[in-house]
Amino acid sequence: MRKDRENINETFAENNKADVQGAEYHTPVLLTKSIDGLNIHRGGIYVDVTFGGGGHSKEILSRFKGGEHLYSFDQDADAENNAGDIDSEQFTFVRSNFRYLKNWMRYHGVDAIDGLIADLGVSSHHFDDETRGFSFRFDSPLDMRMNKRAGKTAAEILNNASEEELADIFYIYGEMKNSRRIAAAIVKSRGQKNIESTHDLLSAVEPMFRKEREKKDMARLFQALRIEVNHEMDALRDMLKNATELLVPGGRLSIITYHSLEDRIVKNVMKTGNAEGKMTQDFFGRINTPFALINNKVITPQADEIERNPRSRSAKLRIAEKI
Repeated sequence: MRKDRENINETFAENNKADVQGAEYHTPVLLTKSIDGLNIHRGGIYVDVTFGGGGHSKEILSRFKGGEHLYSFDQDADAENNAGDIDSEQFTFVRSNFRYLKNWMRYHGVDAIDGLIADLGVSSHHFDDETRGFSFRFDSPLDMRMNKRAGKTAAEILNNASEEELADIFYIYGEMKNSRRIAAAIVKSRGQKNIESTHDLLSAVEPMFRKEREKKDMARLFQALRIEVNHEMDALRDMLKNATELLVPGGRLSIITYHSLEDRIVKNVMKTGNAEGKMTQDFFGRINTPFALINNKVITPQADEIERNPRSRSAKLRIAEKI
């Protein structure tokens, strides 16, 4: 079993070799197209709700002509350190979860914005940090919190949630068909010893995965736990609702997603104005929506970008304009 795990980790590491060897915190995905999508104009107020390594924010700032301002959000302490590299009166960093977008804009005296960008992928830095528990490549404590100042860790959830609750997490957020068997294996394992590290978790669930799908299933399992730990879907819904209310007519949303759960929410909001995708129509049968789609066909990375940055392969960019 140990040898099999080492093989999985070696394969995963090889697929991400470019990122692991790189010095960057995070390589910005679809950089030019996502910033083009904001349609930046003189005097506008813009928001980057996923600052990370600052790649998208720095590109936005480079396009300012005069009178514009950028507010960038991130709840992670490492991202806050990166923000210290930006010395500009046109830039404000906000150390907070983006679900509180409207509250913080009000705090800064802003009641309307001209554009918002979000790169919803987890930074390469987090996957490559051996101490955070985001990746099964390392034997590390199961934390997974983006904001280490608050919330339950992945270990606390694994050791305290009921078998039914765990099954729901893996089925809803990981779309895992064998979620009940995985949850049962975890409950059985924690009955003998608390699950505290990635090694403990892998030892408990490895027998549940077919060898040819081990890496993909492990990734789904870790994704499900990360989403639950950070309440990612709830935060995304709140942020998009706030953004819809704050955007001026002609203001743009430019959102990059990486898995079907978040992409479905973004697509629904842009097409119908709500996360559930519930459509209402006017007297003439036209769909009531606050947005007009800028790209009817989703934008994905070209082959050369995927080669440079393998983690961009699942990225999807959607852009919409407030009506």
